[in-house]
Amino acid sequence: MNLFEEVIYKNAELNTRRHFLKKCLSGMGGLALGSLLGSSLTSCGSNDPTGQMADLNNPMKALPSHFIPKAKRVIYLHMAGAPSQLELFDFKPELQKLNGLDCPPSLLEGKRFAFIQGTPQMLGPQYQFKQYGQSGAWVSDRLPYFSQNVDDVSFLKAMHTDEFNHAPAQLLMQTGSARLGKPSIGSWVTYGLGSENQNLPGFVVFVSGGTTPSAGKSIWGSGFLPTVYQGVQCRSKGDPVLYLSDPKGVSRELREKTIDIINDINRQQYQEVGDPEIMTRISQYEMAFKMQVSVPETMDISDEPKYIHEMYGTEPGKSSFANNCLLARRLAEKGVRFIQLYHYGWDSHGSNQKESLHHGFNDRCQEVDKPMSALLQDLKQRGLLDDTLVIWGGEFGRTPMRENRGGKEMKFQGRDHHLEAFTIWMAGGGVKPGLSYGETDEIGYYGIKDRVHVHDLQATILHLLGMDHEKLTYQFQGRDFRLTDVHGNVVEKIIA
Repeated sequence: MNLFEEVIYKNAELNTRRHFLKKCLSGMGGLALGSLLGSSLTSCGSNDPTGQMADLNNPMKALPSHFIPKAKRVIYLHMAGAPSQLELFDFKPELQKLNGLDCPPSLLEGKRFAFIQGTPQMLGPQYQFKQYGQSGAWVSDRLPYFSQNVDDVSFLKAMHTDEFNHAPAQLLMQTGSARLGKPSIGSWVTYGLGSENQNLPGFVVFVSGGTTPSAGKSIWGSGFLPTVYQGVQCRSKGDPVLYLSDPKGVSRELREKTIDIINDINRQQYQEVGDPEIMTRISQYEMAFKMQVSVPETMDISDEPKYIHEMYGTEPGKSSFANNCLLARRLAEKGVRFIQLYHYGWDSHGSNQKESLHHGFNDRCQEVDKPMSALLQDLKQRGLLDDTLVIWGGEFGRTPMRENRGGKEMKFQGRDHHLEAFTIWMAGGGVKPGLSYGETDEIGYYGIKDRVHVHDLQATILHLLGMDHEKLTYQFQGRDFRLTDVHGNVVEKIIA
């Protein structure tokens, strides 16, 4: 044993908190402590969706689904801040006739809003709409590229949620709960299905728009699931993953030897303690080592042909939603299970020019229109769209009345948060193309036909991946948890 190895092993024998827990986990005291701590000591793998015990040595191995899936992977484009459906997809000519009139009290009484106070005015559509494709889908002039792809898309126009503030609504959409601590949908998917590529994370996250969403990184966290299932945030500029490169003076051979020694210690600890999170840590060390080669190669978009860059509007070396869309396609080709893109800045209030419908909203549309359309076309021409589920949408919708703060008229046009109705679209992965499902009333306030709750959407996503949302469970603190809690129905009518 050389000096380096001796130091590593000697430090492992120090009396740490882990060492204390190891000593406590014997006899009846260990059983009692295990029941108090919940899942991490007792339940990993006990609810493997295949009915088999999870492989602690390789928690990300590909697992069979409950039934034959229609989709193998997901690309989820979350527009953080909630885009206005009334300026994009839900055309309401009757609302235009009411523009500037006082909002009826019946739309305000007993309702909760983020910023509407007093009596606001109705606000008609701010952009022109046309019908496109054989499906005749209505799309505004803010999305000229996307309008050419409507026959590949299924619109859900009567979505609704329970939360009207950004962070809780994002948590509900991405984790099934408005409270912190629950696993994200990407974590549930990789827990249930593993990954087809053992050299890349099964769940990859990109963020654009200048900052992370209001709910923070918790919306791609693993909650009470083993941490190996949390999303790995990558960057389209600079090092793809922070701290992935070897420190100066450390060779790849030395890094490999270091990891081998650390994992030997971890395996000894697992044999003594039995905490599955130790095996998760081993897997993460090994994955990080593999990623040092696989991630830089995958994340380098400079080798894409010129026509692809023109198609997406990408610029290698920069951070942008366009670059992230192209990276999503590359990761889908590599077999990554869940790819999440967050684009910040869709909070379309009238309190300042940066956010308003005529400025910030317009800028966001220009940033996403071309690349998201290119992503659909690129997946389709490569034969990937059939088994890749693409989802686009925000955390809630926007009101048909103007924002009004304390009776003060806003300088710029803006809409308040709205939980009763919003639109998302889905494409590929077993979804019917060219479909408009659901309907809102004549001003876009309430869903009046084929309403879809957030939990219904989550149940449908899992179903398309071949998983029963009621059977994909994990035991934590004495009971089985699932993504949809005790709710959710699969939206059968949108499935091809």
